[in-house]
Order: sequence, then C-alpha cells, then structure tokens
Amino acid sequence: MSDQPVYSIVVPVYNEEPIIDELYRRMAAVMDGMGESWELVLVNDGSQDRSLELMMALHARDPRVHVVSFARNFGHQTAVTAGLDYAQGQAVVIIDADLQDPPELIPQMVEKWREGYQVVYAVRTERRGESRFKLFTARLFYRLIYRITDVDMPLDTGDFRLMDRVVVDSLNRMREHNRFIRGMTSWVGFTQTGVGYVREERYAGVTKYPLRKMIRFAMDAITGFSYFPLQIAIYFSLVLGIIAVLAIPVVVLLRVATGQEVFEGQATTLVVLLLVSSVQFLLFFLLGQYISRIYDEVRDRPLYIVAQAVGFERKPAPPGMGHAHHET
Repeated sequence: MSDQPVYSIVVPVYNEEPIIDELYRRMAAVMDGMGESWELVLVNDGSQDRSLELMMALHARDPRVHVVSFARNFGHQTAVTAGLDYAQGQAVVIIDADLQDPPELIPQMVEKWREGYQVVYAVRTERRGESRFKLFTARLFYRLIYRITDVDMPLDTGDFRLMDRVVVDSLNRMREHNRFIRGMTSWVGFTQTGVGYVREERYAGVTKYPLRKMIRFAMDAITGFSYFPLQIAIYFSLVLGIIAVLAIPVVVLLRVATGQEVFEGQATTLVVLLLVSSVQFLLFFLLGQYISRIYDEVRDRPLYIVAQAVGFERKPAPPGMGHAHHET
C-alpha cells in the first residue's frame, strides 16, 4: 500500500472467532458506501481460538485488511495502542470487535470530522442486554472518574471514537504502560464533540471484561489521571484528629460527672486500633498502586511484542514497540 488511506479502522481482537466475518461484512459495507479509501487494522491480542486464522483469510481476500498479531496477550488497551501505531489513515476510528458499537455510526462521525472536529466520541444513550449490576457499576465508574480525575472526560463514552491524524500522532507519543485510552484522548485536547447511539447486545461470544479486569481498568483510569486517592490520606487524618480532640473534654466531663472511668476495658481499645489500622492499610494499598505504576515505567519494557504484521509496508518500529516481522 503506497498511498495513505483516508480512514483507518482499528479493531482489537481477542478470541472473537464467531464475530470476525460478520464484523468485516458490516464494516466493508459501511466503508465502501463512503466512496473513499480505507484500511481495517485488526490487532490479534494473543487469541487462542481461530481468530488469527480468520483474520489472515480476510487479508488474503481483501488487501485492505491488515493484521497485527501479538506474541501473547497484552490486553485490550495495549492492542488499541498497537492499532494506532500502525494505522496510516487521515482519520482513525477505534471500535471493538463485538459489534456492540455499530459500524453504521461511522459516517455520522465522519460528518462531524468534516465539520472540523478532531475527536468525535460515541456517547451511549442506552445499553441493551446488560445486567442491572453492570449498568449500575458502569454508571458509577464514569461519574466517579468524571469527579476525581484531572481531565474533562465525557460521561458514558467508551473507546469507540474517530480521531484526526494530529490527535493520533499525539497519542502515539504517550507510551505509559498502564493505559486508559479514552482519558488520554481527553487529556491531549483538540476540538471534540459527541454523537449519541444505542449500544446493542454482543453479536456472539462472551465479554472479555469480567469484574476483575474492570476493577483493574478502573484503577488504571484513576491512578493515571488523578492524585485524589493519595490526597484522601489528609482527610482521614483530619477526621481522626478532630474526633480525638473532641473526645478529650467529653471523657473528662464524663469522668467528673460520674466519678467512674469511661470506656473501660480492652474491647473499645481493640475496636479503635482496628479502625485506625484499616485506614492505614487502605492508604498503604493506594500508595502501592502508584508505586507499582512507577516501577512499570522505570523498567521501560516495550508496550507489546509483535509476532507478525501482515499487509503493511516496511517501516521503523514506533517508540516503545517490540520488533515485528512485517509481510506485505
């Protein structure tokens, strides 16, 4: 491919064998209907099913389909990062493979881009096929992030978005290991706007974000864009200090009034010690989260290792990327 396409579609893929052909069918129908050049960058995040085989078959049928295959599973956000590293389009769309985010929304996003917006993010007005617990936790997560982080992240948005080449180039210079792409996109700035849509049920398969991964994802978001968890230490210390100061005259007055020792016995002492210790351990945990992320950055390992990259011209590896085997 000698000419840069107008559009690049970046899709991270992890064990999505039942979806890949339908994803391509719908994506090709949408992009061909726009009448401009495009490429589909599929990033295989260490899939253990036939996903890679199906992606290679798509490339054989349609050279506009390009495949980046990791040496192992590196995670969703890292797979998105690799797709951005390889994408060559003037406008780059990030979309998940599960078809909960409809490819048919892309022309509407392109219209906003043509109007001059450099980031067009998709806003979930409705989420179908998800449990009440998932809906509640998702709503809580987005509002918590909005309240405590240092950047203005729009509510109810995921990674589904279109970005101008200048935005993608800015993101590609940010090589932190614990990544939160939607937060990074807000942090870089530029002109941004949203497009509403209804998020559908998964086309097939199961979610790749169980509760454990969601908690880790939330921690990456919070620690990557907020110092609030560290700052709550001062609030805990102030509350406990105020309680201690107020308790002194209360204890003295009760002692004088009753003539008896107040709060006798070891039970009260143990309860107070357990309370203070629990607060201390919470703060140690939060501090440890930041230290572990510092450790990740100091080691300076590549964000990912590519086993094979198919459909791309030979080019220097982007910063922070492992050596790749390229095939045209």
